[in-house]
Amino acid sequence: MEMTNGQFFVTTIDKFVRWAQKSSIWPLTFGLACCAIEMMNLVGPRYDAARFGSEVMRASPRQADLMIVSGRLSLKMVPVIQQVYQQMPEPKWVIAMGACASSGGIFDNYAIVQGVDRVLPVDVYVPGCPPTPDAVLHAIMKLKESIAQGRAKGGVMAREA
Repeated sequence: MEMTNGQFFVTTIDKFVRWAQKSSIWPLTFGLACCAIEMMNLVGPRYDAARFGSEVMRASPRQADLMIVSGRLSLKMVPVIQQVYQQMPEPKWVIAMGACASSGGIFDNYAIVQGVDRVLPVDVYVPGCPPTPDAVLHAIMKLKESIAQGRAKGGVMAREA
């Protein structure tokens, strides 16, 4: 967006839409294990996600556009997480929070999916076991940068693109 003569904004629809999308990311909580406790700290006064327009954790997928998958994903939960993801409106984004969500973590067995990206398109990975709320805020900021630059896929699997 550009200001001309101090009176008008000149922009394109694409830039305006991306600005609007990045300015109001509403996360959906999908806490699966211990990382969910750290995710709950995001909305507290110490980390204050409200500064970034992401303070309201939605309980309904129809009101959210960011799914934060925190913790290990078991094979039994795959149909549930896919159904919840499909109920989210487009465009939608996914953050894999923690080592277990990113790569299976220490759970290298038949019951745990070795990375959420095998079943959902992941936009940002947050390392750690468990990662700090600061790391998750950093991931949200990186996602906002990607949305503003048009790099975030918004629900498109890398294999499909």
